[in-house]
Amino acid sequence: MPRFTTVALVAGAALLVRRAVRSRMSTAPLWPMPALDTPVSGYGRGSTVPRKVLVTGRATPAEGVVELRLEGDGLPAWQPGAHVDLVLPSGLVRQYSLCGDPAAADTYTVATRLIEDGRGGSREVHERLHEGAEIEIRGPRNRFPLVDAPAYVFVAGGIGITPVLPMVRAAETAGADWRLVYCGRSRATMPYLDEIERLGGGDRVTVVAEDESGFPELEFLAHVPAETLVYCCGPDGLMDAVSAAMPEGRAPRLERFTSAAATGTAFEVELRRSGRTLTVAADQSLLSAVREELPGIMYSCRQGFCGTCQQRVLEGEIDHRDELLTDDEREDSMLICVSRCAGKRLVLDL
Repeated sequence: MPRFTTVALVAGAALLVRRAVRSRMSTAPLWPMPALDTPVSGYGRGSTVPRKVLVTGRATPAEGVVELRLEGDGLPAWQPGAHVDLVLPSGLVRQYSLCGDPAAADTYTVATRLIEDGRGGSREVHERLHEGAEIEIRGPRNRFPLVDAPAYVFVAGGIGITPVLPMVRAAETAGADWRLVYCGRSRATMPYLDEIERLGGGDRVTVVAEDESGFPELEFLAHVPAETLVYCCGPDGLMDAVSAAMPEGRAPRLERFTSAAATGTAFEVELRRSGRTLTVAADQSLLSAVREELPGIMYSCRQGFCGTCQQRVLEGEIDHRDELLTDDEREDSMLICVSRCAGKRLVLDL
């Protein structure tokens, strides 16, 4: 068949397809689509824009713990308490606190403990991220900021020392009064212990190794002066114990990397742009229900940390369960991976 004949046939077929699509659209019940605002998506937030970094250093600061030095061009500045998302080679996304020096330009440091019965993220870090590996990160973000105060009490458990370590350094540099209770299974499993003890000078750091002295005594927290801020990061049991030991009406500042449950009471959700209404079951997350109708919806961590699944809410009362959105953002948007409806019905801009 001559070449010009083939081209003509292809062009004619394309014209017929375009006409058919236009006819279908003009008779569709949802045409024209409602003139709604551009949807909110957390992926477009500056803190979730992926950046390439190179693993330029790897160390073992304690048994079962790997420290990675990450370098890249133009990495944003950060303050104590900040964390980044690591986009692992498998596609898993995990959050790790920055534990290096905020003054070190274009360099981030993270550390992670191997969780044998975890969901696979820590094992992938330990087994696949070596010097020379290139990965993506998102962030940094800070929902655990160090607020200026004349005095601090820090309580850290195991790998929970990672966000606390830069705080201790900053408090020491600022000349603030501080005290640290550092807990772990054994001294060998407690990262950065030598540096912590040097900073404390022997009287401001209490090391509680379970194999030596059992569990920490926290009764002193009931008598902490009002101007002293209490920060805690570690296992849920430790954070619950610290909260219970605080004076009535006061709460510590906590850093958790476990999400609230995404389940609850069933409710109805309308996807306004799509013209669909669906039911979110009691044992189902809103993200899961929406993905059954819109499988291309963006998401990442599924724990309310990264912001990728943020969507605008047009109607309904929101049960916010994330620890990322600001008060202003909570007025009309939600993270659908963990948050739910506080009533019977939500309308999403989807």
